[in-house]
Amino acid sequence: MSTSLSKKAAPVAMVVGIAVGSYGVASAATGNGSTTTSTPASTAAPAAPPGANGGAPWGHQRSDETVLTDEALAKVTAIAKSKVPGGAIVRVETDADGVATYEAHMTKSDGTPVTVYVDASFDVVSVESR
Repeated sequence: MSTSLSKKAAPVAMVVGIAVGSYGVASAATGNGSTTTSTPASTAAPAAPPGANGGAPWGHQRSDETVLTDEALAKVTAIAKSKVPGGAIVRVETDADGVATYEAHMTKSDGTPVTVYVDASFDVVSVESR
């Protein structure tokens, strides 16, 4: 009798497995899963002005730029904050435009966007307000 029950349970288990797997794939493809992520407060972007490019005056992080971590992040952040007193860091990353090695996107205390460009020796190349 248990063999008959096993034969009936196998197709039901396959249908349930396929349904659950399909839901997982669909959720991943549409981004409707229940996974959440958070951004550390030190790198979180402030609210951008309405109508700004990509939600911020300087746009979103580009695929050809890499967010800095560890020592490089600490050094570039300190340099940028010294050049823009009272400013808030939005994102610190490599610079793919060739202006410098690194760039720190910030907002001044009055909300004006500014980018601090830093070279590989951790010297300021320029500070550009928008």
